[in-house]
This record gives sequence, structure tokens and C-alpha cells, in this order.
Amino acid sequence: MTTLKSDFLRTLQERGYIHQCTDMEGLDAKALGGPIVAYIGFDCTADSLHVGSLMQIMILRWLQKTGHKPVVLMGGGTTKIGDPSFRDESRPLLDDAAIQRNMDGIKTVFAKYLIFGDGPTDAVMVNNADWLDALHYIPFLRDIGRHFTINRMMSFESVKIRLDREQPLTFLEFNYMILQAYDFMELSRRIGCALQMGGSDQWGNIVNGVELTRRVDGKEVFGLTSPLLTTASGAKMGKTAAGAVWLNADKFSPYEFWQYWRNTEDADVGRFLRLFTELPLDEVARLEALEGAGINEAKKVLATEVTALAHGRAAAGEAAETARRTFEQGAAAEGLPTVEVPRAELEAGLALVDLFVTAGLTASKGETKRKIKEAALKLNDATVTDEAAKATVSDLNADGAIKLSFGKKKHALVKAV
Repeated sequence: MTTLKSDFLRTLQERGYIHQCTDMEGLDAKALGGPIVAYIGFDCTADSLHVGSLMQIMILRWLQKTGHKPVVLMGGGTTKIGDPSFRDESRPLLDDAAIQRNMDGIKTVFAKYLIFGDGPTDAVMVNNADWLDALHYIPFLRDIGRHFTINRMMSFESVKIRLDREQPLTFLEFNYMILQAYDFMELSRRIGCALQMGGSDQWGNIVNGVELTRRVDGKEVFGLTSPLLTTASGAKMGKTAAGAVWLNADKFSPYEFWQYWRNTEDADVGRFLRLFTELPLDEVARLEALEGAGINEAKKVLATEVTALAHGRAAAGEAAETARRTFEQGAAAEGLPTVEVPRAELEAGLALVDLFVTAGLTASKGETKRKIKEAALKLNDATVTDEAAKATVSDLNADGAIKLSFGKKKHALVKAV
């Protein structure tokens, strides 16, 4: 392992964030010389980021905590094309209004993790539509496009995989890597940006930007990637049976978020504590060494620390207390995910195969039926055994709610309105 001298790279290496770097020694020396301006790009394909983006957000946070300047690049321009990297098909094209709505939703996430302002290490947010929308395409192709060979572009894994699977790659998408490279050069010119970071699937795009900036402007800039993250069992981060694990509280409640991390596989606890919390590494080592029931305590620490960063310490504490009451006391605690149904429908009787889906505990009627056969679903802590069973007003408890459970860890409340 390379001995790194800068706090920034040493921290990233120790906590497991580094996959590849275009010039590790050069970047380490530059980081020792003063604040580096570095960016990560986020396209606006949804109105919230999800857990799959959390590693990149944490890297920007550590960048700032170790004395450097983070730049959050909003892809208001590149979203109009869609990144084809390691995708089997084209992304749906979004109009300007949809992109703006998504951007507005995404922006709220970063205020939780970064300090924005005008200081030398304060974070800034920029939008690549500011320069990409103004490009004159023919001059752009003449001045920038000539630095990219089709041979080289075809050699990137992200392109080869799409073609090997005989999935179409449109000319529009093919331009994405040129525009991302241009972003790096533009940020270098505008605000002195010297480093682009991203997931390992962005390596080819990042290298393009490093080479373009060197060829056109004669500047030395750097690229750094993090490993693509999967769970120990091979599942992709940020997804559950019910959908994405969003970072915005209005799309995924702090309690659900806490529960997601509480349900971490045993083999992932230490790695996730290093990547997604700021706990000292000796404390991480202590927690990941726990065995038996002790590993569950480590998972609670993980869940609380990650939730505190995303939603605040108070929300994390409330989620942990809700879980304690629910699991340790069997109470239908306030703070559980809650869905509302019309009282008239409940009086007529609502099929449980539908209600578990509505509550987000199962993904489909079919899954609900399978879980009933496996005795995995409960209504008010009683195991559901009949696929045709219905919930009615008689199932409402003293708090005016019905408690639904999937296993021991997933719960929701149904209230009549």
C-alpha cells in the first residue's frame, strides 16, 4: 500500500474509498500544497439521490473536513442526454421543467453534509447547463471533438458492454463522455478545479477530462475513483424490494432509513461504518469485532450514525427509540411509517394482499401471498395465515391504527381517515 502524506488521501485510503487514481503521488503532493478544488457530478434523473450516491457525498465531506474545497456539479445539461455508462438501454429523456424539479429536490441533500459559502474551503454548487446550453455545436466539434478518437471511445468498458449485448447506443449518448470531459476543462478554467472524483464506472469519462485539459490548456489535473459498492451477498446498494432508499425524508422516512442500515448484513458492518460514518477507526475496529448478539449493537450504532448525518441527530435518536419500543416492547410506536386509507374502505374490508403492498412492506400481491405461506407477515402481531384475509375497522387498536409487520424488523401503521 502506498504511503500517503496528505490528510485527504490518507483518510480516503484508510476508510476504503480509493479504487483508481490517475497519478496518486502527484495528487498527494498537490493536496499537501494547499486547498484543492475538486468536484463530483450528479445528474438530475430523479428528485432525490439515493443511498447509491452516498459514498460520493461522503468523499466530498471528507474532502472538506481535510481542508479542501468541494464542488457539487449539477448535471442540468448532461441530464438532457443521459449517462450511458454500464446501462443496457437509454435513459428516458427529461424536459427542462422535470430536470429543474429534480435539481431542486437533490440540492437539499447536500446542505446536510457540506458547508456552503465563499471561503477557500467552502463548498459551491454549479450547473453544467450554464456552459453546455450555450455551446455552438459545430465549433465545439471542431475545437473539442477532434481530441477524441472513435477507436478510444469504443475501447471503454461502458461502451463495449452495451455493444456486446447488442443493445443500441445512440449518437446522443455517445456524446456524453465528450461533454463530461468538457465539464472538467470548463471547471478547471472557471474555478481552478484540479480533481474530478466519481465511482469506478466513471473512470473512462474522468480520464477523458484529464487528457482533454492537458491537451487543450496544458494543465495538470487528476482523476480519482471509488469502488462500486455492493453488499456482501452481491446486492446493489440503495435498493430494497419496495424500491430505492432515497436520501430525502419526504420520499423515505428517517425511520425507514434507520431500519435499512439496521438490517445490514453482518459481513458489511465494519466496511459500512468506515464508509458511511465518521466514527474513529479504532472504534470501528471494536464494533466490527463484536460477535453473536453484539453485532446487532454495532448495527444500531451504524444505523444511528448514518441517519444522523442524513437527517440530523434528533431524527436518528427518534428512529432508534421507535425501533426499541417496537422490537423490545412490542408497542405500535409513533414514528413508524404510516399510510392512510379511507375509513369507508376499511369498514368494507381491505384485502391484506393489497394492504401490505400499499404500506410498502411487500413489492407485489404475489410476494405478499408467498410471505403469508411462509408465515412471515403479521397483523397486530398476529401471524397472517389466510391469503383472502381482510383488515377492517375492528382491527384498529386503541391508537386508531393497524400494525402490519414483515418479519421482525419491518413494520408500518395503517390509519383510517
